[in-house]
Amino acid sequence: MSKQPMNSFAGKWALITGASSGLGLEFADLLAAHKVNLVLAARRQESMEKLASDLRRKYGVDVLVEPIDLASPGAASRLKCSLDARSVTVDILLNNAGYGLHGDLFETPIERTANMIQLNITTLTELTYLFGRDMAKRRSGHMLLVASLVAFQAIPSYAAYAATKSYVLALGEALHDELRPHGVVVTSLCPGHTATGFDEAAGATTSAMLRLLTMKPRPVAASGIRALLQGKAMVVAGLSNKIAAFSNRLTPRSMQRATLKRIVDA
Repeated sequence: MSKQPMNSFAGKWALITGASSGLGLEFADLLAAHKVNLVLAARRQESMEKLASDLRRKYGVDVLVEPIDLASPGAASRLKCSLDARSVTVDILLNNAGYGLHGDLFETPIERTANMIQLNITTLTELTYLFGRDMAKRRSGHMLLVASLVAFQAIPSYAAYAATKSYVLALGEALHDELRPHGVVVTSLCPGHTATGFDEAAGATTSAMLRLLTMKPRPVAASGIRALLQGKAMVVAGLSNKIAAFSNRLTPRSMQRATLKRIVDA
């Protein structure tokens, strides 16, 4: 795919999941600034209504709010039906909703792990399928799947979460090739540790090492959108994270696990 200017998105509709906080807020502001109409989907309606009001006032775009628990079974189909009923054609899908759980797998209630898997894997896949299928029929569309730097390695104390992000990255890279002949761009974004409130939601404390490596969400979101416009299959946000991802090719997996365990739990 050739590189497209940001204004090529102007006037189109973008669906952002996990839009009430973190990277979702930055995706929304960056796209709205370039006259992209938005659908915000997350659980916290009040936060999204405030964001929608701010974006309409600042940028003069249309913003729809879809309060929904995306971790509930069937959520993707309900969201798709709601937008179809409103005659909204989604040209840009930002599959951003997701969360992690910190702690040993067997010390975490399996119901919590299953809920995370439902959101990070099942709902993401269903949304990708439902909206991507329409894009392929139109022979036009863009999808950004938010994976993670942890997609490149196993991490003790984040075993299931890292596994979900490995799935997202593998899915996104494969779909990049599957959908390219149909005019659809699929890009996987792999952020490292980002100041989004992830640790609090995961039940973790931020180690001193992680604090040094933490990126602000704005440049992470910008790198994802830039890569999407450039038609890339995958992008790792931030130089230090790029180095970390590349170093995995050169080090034994046992060393990777030991290193990450020290960084995360230091």
